[in-house]
Amino acid sequence: MLQQTQAHRVIAKYNKFIQLFPTVESLAKASNIEVLRVWQGLGYNRRALFLKKSAEIICEKYTGKIPRIVEKLTGLPGIGYSTACAIATFAYNIPTVFIETNIRTVFIHFFFKEKENVSDQEILELVTKTVDKNNPRDWYYALMDYGVFLKKKYKNPSRKSKSYSKQSRFEGSKRQLRGNIVKLLLEKKRLRLMEIDGDLETVKKVMEELEKEKLIKRKGSVYTIA
Repeated sequence: MLQQTQAHRVIAKYNKFIQLFPTVESLAKASNIEVLRVWQGLGYNRRALFLKKSAEIICEKYTGKIPRIVEKLTGLPGIGYSTACAIATFAYNIPTVFIETNIRTVFIHFFFKEKENVSDQEILELVTKTVDKNNPRDWYYALMDYGVFLKKKYKNPSRKSKSYSKQSRFEGSKRQLRGNIVKLLLEKKRLRLMEIDGDLETVKKVMEELEKEKLIKRKGSVYTIA
């Protein structure tokens, strides 16, 4: 939930999500519609389906136990290397090396004050040297909290990162249209193209994308949640 979404927007949704799906098994058994309904307001809806599909695989392949090994975690939908490392560390206190936006902020602020276009590889070398092997979970918690503090006190140091990119405007964007379509489908259950506000060609392209991502499905001219 925290991927590309600020913590203050996540907290209430996270609590509700855990209340409705307290176990991996309960999430695996839920329908896509149930999961997407709870997810509304967070955006990037495919993350919700990745999470549900991961729960299904964990139940089928790992008897309901989330893997501890990074290589197994990266085999789950929507989980890249950094996320897999974060799961291993936060869930099992296993020392791994990874970067997220707040960790990046801390290292750039202290070690690259005079440099622009700092690569993640340069930062990873320092993370590797400094990670607490005995209690990596608390070490990373502290780094991330400190990164949040630094962003409030200084102009975001992460702007010096080579991988930094400013998020595009949401209002009137394709992201907004995607979210609106999913929201409409959850409310109405069935939709036709002409019922969706917006430029018809853009709407068609977005519907094709959502169908390709298996967020929605089409039967004739009618669309539903997949």
